[in-house]
Amino acid sequence: MSRLVTYLISATVLGATLASGPAAFAQPAAPQTPAAAPAPAPAIIVTEAYSEADARAVLNARLAALKAVIELTPEQEKLWPPLEAAIRDISKNAVARRKQMETAQPPKDFLGVLDQIGTAEEIRGRELKRFVEAARPFVASLTEAQKRRIPPFLGLQDTGGAHQPAGTLWLFEEEAG
Repeated sequence: MSRLVTYLISATVLGATLASGPAAFAQPAAPQTPAAAPAPAPAIIVTEAYSEADARAVLNARLAALKAVIELTPEQEKLWPPLEAAIRDISKNAVARRKQMETAQPPKDFLGVLDQIGTAEEIRGRELKRFVEAARPFVASLTEAQKRRIPPFLGLQDTGGAHQPAGTLWLFEEEAG
């Protein structure tokens, strides 16, 4: 599983590099001669760095990759739709919570911050339990080899031990913004 996690991290770094666009690879401009008038600044086009369409595309890719890695049988394929629907709904709810948090008044003091964290964890806990319930029939149909392939795709650490907060799971990453 560590090798798979390493692969996923490498793919993420590569994707981030490619997403930064040609500007990341551009050569510095040759210095202008003192006699030349400075060129006018190019118009700056402001675009959203990571749109809802981007988030949907990433979720679609993750779901397709998860199915591909698990290598579902035709019988298991029949159990996939309820799980996929739950994952999509959980992700959609996380996006909605992020948007709500972005427009809400910030907490006035540390108790407000703690209350906000507690509420978020409570909601994530309910959503996580909903995911688990939707996943039970599906996971029960998997072989041990197929089950071993799932944790890296959920963002679970493969080191064991300490508690892992729900906010670190990719199911909820859209909430983090």
